[in-house]
Amino acid sequence: MSKDMVPKRIFFTKGVGKHRERLTSFELALRDAGIAAQNLVRVSSIFPPNCKLIARSQGLKYLNPGEVVFAVVAENSTHEPHRLLASSIGVAIPADRNTYGYLSEHHSFGETEDAAGDYAEELAAEMLATTLNVEFDPDRSWDEKKQIYRLSNKIVRTANVTQSAVGDKRGLWTTVIASAIFIFD
Repeated sequence: MSKDMVPKRIFFTKGVGKHRERLTSFELALRDAGIAAQNLVRVSSIFPPNCKLIARSQGLKYLNPGEVVFAVVAENSTHEPHRLLASSIGVAIPADRNTYGYLSEHHSFGETEDAAGDYAEELAAEMLATTLNVEFDPDRSWDEKKQIYRLSNKIVRTANVTQSAVGDKRGLWTTVIASAIFIFD
């Protein structure tokens, strides 16, 4: 595989959409996230070596209408009134930037935005920790594990982007998305 196919930048985005049609609520969530004009290709969850995490506002400038864009996407929908839903992308970036990190997708019902985000972040950190041979007790709290990861000096950063919403009171479809968008320029 060519080095040209390894993304140089990545940004996070999120959105929510509501409509009587599920597909249209998804489209509106993509619009809210700023990525409706691209053809998204879903990929698995590796944070590329030497990739730079940039702000959404900066990342959107790289995109063109109709462009094929690789993305890690978490999506969730409901048409149940008042149902809490969330979608989240977590990231764990290794201290050694020549090594790959992890992205995780999480989608849930009944979880707050903070809880869903913490869980996605924890998933990514655990996947990275296991590849770096960082010892941890999976039964410890996320805060305790974060401290272990930091002390190991092998995981430099964890973060998440999460979108939550409450199902429309009239029963319209409500869709939430969170996404990591890969940039090759």
